[in-house]
Order: sequence, then C-alpha cells, then structure tokens
Amino acid sequence: MLLVTGRGGGTELTGTVFERGEEPPTYEGAPEEAAAYVWICDSFYQVESGGSALTVDGEEIRIAFEEPMPRGFDTRTQAVVAAKEHVRTQFARIGVDSADVVVEVAKRNPA
Repeated sequence: MLLVTGRGGGTELTGTVFERGEEPPTYEGAPEEAAAYVWICDSFYQVESGGSALTVDGEEIRIAFEEPMPRGFDTRTQAVVAAKEHVRTQFARIGVDSADVVVEVAKRNPA
C-alpha cells in the first residue's frame, strides 16, 4: 500500500495505491478492478455555497466532493504518476498553483 500525499496552501490530501495482492475497498458504484495496482482518492472542487469548509492559504473556501472512482494500472510507476497528477489537479481546482504543491509517496503496511 502506497500513500500519496499532497501538501499546499496550508492543507493536504492523501490517496492510496493498493498494490498487487492487496484488496482495495469496495463500495456501491465502484467498478470491478482486476488491475495489479488500484488508485483511490477523493476528488473535490470549489463551490460558492454548501459543501464543506476548508482553509486554503489562510482563507476559508467551500468545497464539494465527488464520489471516488478507483483507477486500475498495470504497473506501480503508472499508478504513482497518475496519483501524483490527480493530487496536483485537486489542488489546482481550489486555486493552489501546482508548483506550490509538494507530493510525497510513502509505503504503508496494511494493519
């Protein structure tokens, strides 16, 4: 299991790459993934009202979440590249420049 964490604008977002032999969580609407590596992470966007409060660069904004959509990959490299891109995209959607986002990948052993 790999945790991919992006930090920027005073906040962070973490998603998970499930590796070969690990079983990603299932939930209603999740596709059947037989891929060797599966990436799962929240997606969100800024809204004018409703949603959840989030402080970015010292300013409170409102965000709404989209349902997570698992994505399958054949190789670890493909999964990590896509995960990093996804994390940077989420920050861009709330106005944080991708150059200001630090992305880290850490191995985590499942409990």
